[in-house]
Parts: sequence; C-alpha cells; structure tokens
Amino acid sequence: MADYILTESIGVVRRITLNRPDRLNAWNKEMRDELIAALDGAEAETAVRAIVLTGAGDRAFGAGQDLNESKGFDAARAGLWMAEWKALYNRFRLGAKPIVAALNGLAAGSAFQVALLCDFRVAHAGVTLGQPEIKAGIPTVTGNWIMREMIGLARTVDLTLTGRMLDAEEAFAFGLISRLVAEDQVQAVALALAEELAAQPPGAMRLDRQRLAEVTQAGFDDAMEAGTRIQTEAYASGEPQAMMEDFFAARRKS
Repeated sequence: MADYILTESIGVVRRITLNRPDRLNAWNKEMRDELIAALDGAEAETAVRAIVLTGAGDRAFGAGQDLNESKGFDAARAGLWMAEWKALYNRFRLGAKPIVAALNGLAAGSAFQVALLCDFRVAHAGVTLGQPEIKAGIPTVTGNWIMREMIGLARTVDLTLTGRMLDAEEAFAFGLISRLVAEDQVQAVALALAEELAAQPPGAMRLDRQRLAEVTQAGFDDAMEAGTRIQTEAYASGEPQAMMEDFFAARRKS
C-alpha cells in the first residue's frame, strides 16, 4: 500500500483522509482501492458509528481523476475504469454508516461526485466544486446522474456542458453544501455533525440509508451501464487522450 489513504479513529467516528496532496488528492487506481478498503474497514467495526471524509492539505479535497493515469487509457481500459468507479460508489451508497465530507479547497470531477455521495458536506468560502471533465475531453455520465438527482436538469446541463466551477456561495444556494463555516472550523463542524449522526439509533440509520439508495438505484444502474458504453466510445475516438496530451504540453511550456 502507498498510504494514499489515511485513517484515524476519533471516538465513534472514523476519519478517512485522501492523501495525495502533491497531486491535489487526484485519484488513481491504487487510491481508489485503498479508499474501498478503508470504507470496508469502517463498516466492519461496530465501534465506528459514522465517517468523516476529507483531503490532505488545504488546497483540495480532490481534483478528480489523475490525468497521468487516464491519458494512457484505451477503449478496453475505459470500460474497466467504470467498473472500478461502480465498486467505489457502491461503498458510499450501500454502507450502513453516515458519511460527512469535510471539504477543503477544490472538489472537481469524480471528487465532486464522491462529495455528493456523502450524506453531508461541510465547506468554507474558499471551496470550489464542479464537473469540468468536458474540458479534458471526458464525457460525464455518473456526474450528471448525481447532479440531476440533487439540483435538477437545467442546472445539470449548465455544469455539464460548460464545465464551470461553483464557488461556495452558489453551491450552498444550490443545496450542494450542507454547512458553510469558517475555514478553521470545517474539521470541527464536520466531526461534531458526524458525532450527532453517530448518536442516532444504528438500525434506523441503516434502514434510512438503505431506502435512500433504493429510491435512486434505477438512475445509478442506468448511469453505470451508460458510462461503460459512453467512455468506451469516447476513448476509442482518441479525443480524451489528445485533450489530455494538449493539457500536459501546455503545462510544460508554462
């Protein structure tokens, strides 16, 4: 293990930290696998009653997919990639224990989606959120599914097709941020909220989360099936790879 994920127990709360601050906590396969293991570990321990998910450093909760990994994908790898995301997202959807995201800085792309899969999001004024994948030539499928569930079709179209990022105030107005607090209070407020949730009856908590997953299951299944088809087609065209190479070339020149 590369320690891309850190865990600590704070009373009945398990804090899980995305730990690639030099890459703005961007995902690669190893990090996704470690996060699944951390969530499974929290789920298995009866002493853990709630989870806080955060990112290392003060620049980002997560920058989304690590383009250094995905720039080398072909059509076949893109299909496997979607299966990896389904395995991770199901850990958020199907677990019995509530999850609070403590957002620090950027939450973009799939990190934005993971934040939305948490039950609550605590953030500060410097946080930005959004789905900028179109700018890297990557179509969003799971992203527009979860956005539509939470903010409706018109706003989903806006964020999907422009790739623009929301500042914290607009995200709070949309209902995507649950608690907007001072930057130095994010961790404390997230932990207090997790402790409040941990004090609820565990059986009712499990059944409530189960039911919330059930009412969104058809859309989730459709998004995952479509994601495999659409990402395979996108990567077969070569457009995402070309856009990502252009991005890295421009960064090398700057």
